[in-house]
Amino acid sequence: MKICFVLSAIEAEPVGTSVVLMRKAHERGHDLYIMGVGDFIFKQNTPMQLRCLLVNKKLTYKTVDDFWNQVQDQGGQKTVITSEDLDVLFLRNNPTEEAGHRQWAEHSGIAFARMLQQEGVLVLNDAFAMSHAYIDKLYFEELPSEIKPDSLITRNMDDLLEFWEKVGKRMVLKPLEGSGGQNIYLIGKDKKNLNQIFESLTSRGYVIAQEFLPGVSKGDVRVIVMNGKVLEENGEKAVIRRLNSDKDEFRSNLALGAKPKKTKYTKAIQHIVEVTAPKLIKDGLFFVGLDIVEDKLIEINVLSPGGLDYCERIGLPCFANSVIEAIERKIEYKKLYKNKLPNKVLATMD
Repeated sequence: MKICFVLSAIEAEPVGTSVVLMRKAHERGHDLYIMGVGDFIFKQNTPMQLRCLLVNKKLTYKTVDDFWNQVQDQGGQKTVITSEDLDVLFLRNNPTEEAGHRQWAEHSGIAFARMLQQEGVLVLNDAFAMSHAYIDKLYFEELPSEIKPDSLITRNMDDLLEFWEKVGKRMVLKPLEGSGGQNIYLIGKDKKNLNQIFESLTSRGYVIAQEFLPGVSKGDVRVIVMNGKVLEENGEKAVIRRLNSDKDEFRSNLALGAKPKKTKYTKAIQHIVEVTAPKLIKDGLFFVGLDIVEDKLIEINVLSPGGLDYCERIGLPCFANSVIEAIERKIEYKKLYKNKLPNKVLATMD
C-alpha cells in the first residue's frame, strides 16, 4: 500500500497520533510518504502532483521518538509523485491550529484532497465530508440535542446574557473555530471579564456558549471512533479519561497539562457513540474523536483527532495496528469492487 500523510509541516510536527500511525504503517512494510500542506502541485490536464518525503524502509528504531527523529533527518530528500502513484491520502493537518501568517493553509489541504479524491485516491476522512464538517463545533450541532449540553452560537452580547441567565449563570465560552483547549472560558455568576472575553472571541469570529457541566471536575473522556465504532484492539477500547490536577482548571486538554487515565466504557458513553455513529458513517468520517462529560457529548473532532500517543503509557494498546489494518482492508475492497465504491462509502467500510 502506498499511503501519504498530510501534516501542517514535517519539521514542526510533534510526536503525537499522526507519528504513531506513520510508524505503524512503516513497520507493516508500506510505502510511507509524508508531506506538508503546502506541498500540493496542480498542473492543468495532468494528474495532481505531491512533493513528498518517501520514508526509507530500512530505518531501524526502538521508540516512536527515534523513528520520528530519523524521518525528520530525511526532511530535505523530497520527491514528486502523482495521484497515480498513491493509494491513500490521510489528512492529518489541523487547519484550526494554523497561525495567522499561514491563512493559506487553513482550507488548502481539504481543497486539494477533494481533487485527489476525484482522481481515484482514497482520502481519509472523506474530503467532501471534511469540507462539510470543517467548523466541527457547528457540525457538532447537527447531532441530536438529547446527547449534548444546551448551547448557543452568536456574535451578540445580548444573546449571550440571555443564555447565561437560562443556564443558571454558569456557561463555557469558546471560539467557534478553535482547538487544543485554547481561548476557552468559564463565566460564573459574577460575569468576571465577560466584556473583554466577548471582544477577544468575537474578534476571531463566532462564539459558542455551552451550559457548564459540573461533572467536568472529574475530567472528560476522549473516545476514538473508527468506522462508526469505538476503536478496539486486544479487547481494549480507545477510551481515555483526561483529568487536570489543578482543581481551578476546568479544561481537560492533554496539551494543557491534563493527565490521561484508563477509564471505563460506560453505558452513557456507549449510548452517545451509538447515536453519533450513523451520521459519521453516512458522512464518510473514518477517524473521529468524541469528547464526553458523563452523559453529554461536549465536542467532536474530525479534522485531526489525537490521543493515541498516550494510550500505551496508561496500559492500553497503541491501537495504531488496528487503524492501519482497517485502511489496508479498504484498499482491498477498492480493488475487489474495481474502484466502483464512492470514497464516502469506502471511508467508513469496516
